[in-house]
Amino acid sequence: MKLLTGLVFCSLVLGVSSRSFFSFLGEAFDGARDMWRAYSDMREANYINSDKYFHARGNYDAAKRGPGGAWAAEVISDAREHFQRLTGHGAEDTLADQAANEWGRSGKDPNHFRPAGLPDKY
Repeated sequence: MKLLTGLVFCSLVLGVSSRSFFSFLGEAFDGARDMWRAYSDMREANYINSDKYFHARGNYDAAKRGPGGAWAAEVISDAREHFQRLTGHGAEDTLADQAANEWGRSGKDPNHFRPAGLPDKY
């Protein structure tokens, strides 16, 4: 746990190097909210084969906030995938989720992963 805390702190310090600390934290907070909104929408939609779309959308929205949002999206995405790997989800699913996460964080259109028939609300 101490190692994880140290890694998160170091990545936070490195991410803040070119911006003010409070601006970075604000972006990170807003990015975390974007990730939560995408997760909540995914649970609400409960639509088959839509998880990659919501992964990409959450990361895309968070990364648009700036470096703090991109940092939060990466930390949250990595933590989620590591947790799922520990609980027995397949490696192929983890790799596909991470690809969708990176797709969204890089600014590419998350609709690339949108399944046919997903309601327009999402």
